[in-house]
Amino acid sequence: MTGGDAKPAKAIPLYGTFAASAFSACWAETCTIPLDTAKVRLQLQGKALAGELNAAPKYRGMFGTMATIAREEGAASLWKGIVPGLHRQCLFGGLRIGLYEPVKNVYIGKDHVGDAPLIKKIAAGLTTGALAICVASPTDLVKVRLQSEGKLPPGVPRRYSGAMNAYSTIVKQTLLKLPGFTDNVVTHILSGLGAGFIAVCVGSPVDVVKSRMMGGGQGAYKGTIDCFVQTFKNDGAGAFYKGFWPNFGRLGSWNVIMFLTLEQTKKAFFPKDE
Repeated sequence: MTGGDAKPAKAIPLYGTFAASAFSACWAETCTIPLDTAKVRLQLQGKALAGELNAAPKYRGMFGTMATIAREEGAASLWKGIVPGLHRQCLFGGLRIGLYEPVKNVYIGKDHVGDAPLIKKIAAGLTTGALAICVASPTDLVKVRLQSEGKLPPGVPRRYSGAMNAYSTIVKQTLLKLPGFTDNVVTHILSGLGAGFIAVCVGSPVDVVKSRMMGGGQGAYKGTIDCFVQTFKNDGAGAFYKGFWPNFGRLGSWNVIMFLTLEQTKKAFFPKDE
């Protein structure tokens, strides 16, 4: 085949770039989050010891901190915050990298020929980076709060039971700070629905893959990654959000019922002192 017969490379669609970027970012997050957990503990330790001049620091250095966490809390604790961390990377990595080319094309114009000017590339990077930070910021908050909680004294409950509990608790606390919202049934319903919606948006692809693996019959897929790839290849990115509204209806109502029951139970058995 001569050079003139060569076909131009097929452009990768936006959803393909987004999915590849999100997957790559999630894998990088999984490999490096122990270092991030150590970083958070060291940063918070400095704040805690500011008024205790004679107190010996619990954590020393990156590897010393990781060793202390693994020894006192178990090696799995190095991956505290991995769930919101993956949520963040799906949003941050996907938006920042996946939207870069479309945004750059908007800046340079559809009639532009040749390489884009450096200033337009920088502007596109700043735009997608700022958008990704704004969207992913809540997941970063939850991740840091989960990472910061170390070994607790006996009998002291953890601040959050998990990522979804942290999301819903923060949403409820935020609503209570807004004018017109108090600790009542309406606030509990809204916080439950909000937490349910976020959970479905983030967790729907995993739920679809789980359902297909369980219902596809023996040998239908080689594993989780194969199921994800085959679903994406055969049905497109939209397949990961099939059944979105029924799923939201189930999970949203579950959250509402659970939070209403939880709050009323706490009020009944553990009334606040007047």
